[in-house]
Amino acid sequence: MSIRTRAGAVVDRGRALLESDVPREDLPRYVAPLPESLENLGLNLAWLVVAVNLAGTAFGFYYYAFQFSRTPVEMWAFVPDSPLATLLIALALAAWKLDRQQEWLTALAFYGNIILGGWTVYVHLAFWPAFTEMGIHTAMRQFLIWSHAAMVLQAFLLHRIGDFRPRAVGVATLWYAVNATVDYLVPVLGNPHHTIIPLRDDAPVGLGADALGVAGAGAFALLVVSIYLAMLTHVEKRHSRRGPDSLGD
Repeated sequence: MSIRTRAGAVVDRGRALLESDVPREDLPRYVAPLPESLENLGLNLAWLVVAVNLAGTAFGFYYYAFQFSRTPVEMWAFVPDSPLATLLIALALAAWKLDRQQEWLTALAFYGNIILGGWTVYVHLAFWPAFTEMGIHTAMRQFLIWSHAAMVLQAFLLHRIGDFRPRAVGVATLWYAVNATVDYLVPVLGNPHHTIIPLRDDAPVGLGADALGVAGAGAFALLVVSIYLAMLTHVEKRHSRRGPDSLGD
């Protein structure tokens, strides 16, 4: 086989990765911001995406080891926020690949990656000087920021495998509303169970707000964004399937 033939075969395989037989509705960018080719790549490499997220989950549980040691066992389910989100999306994609797709699992994965991915980027920016004083290595800090930003992006792959039906959205909303409440408002056992931030919860950060309030505001805002996007995605998918004439129904 000549070099030109081999190169052509490689190009063809690469082009095939950017195409997919998985149906894609004609959705507006505000619910499906990723290019179709990038979505197709993620679907075609779904098992790799699963493996990467499982690796992230394992690292996340290691990262939270100290916080686990300070939290009552009964509340451990509310501690590993980001690792749980990456585990959920790994399970959602694996279930889809095995033809066992579950709407509630897909919805939980969507919420988790939007909320926890976005929240981590948000708090690193909001508490930038405090994180700097903690002495976290620059490489680790960049890894945390960009890996969590990638969580948000991968959440927008899920509209290809799920419809975000009301019952599934209800399950995800209930879980993450309870999680946010326990993390920031009603700790139930011990102290609030949110991911450790680089300031005391009651440390003033400006405009009359304390650190806990700033962190919590970000979490609840992202919860609202997740609800809105999930419901809007469901509506837009229905409209797309019915055709443009259904918009006035």
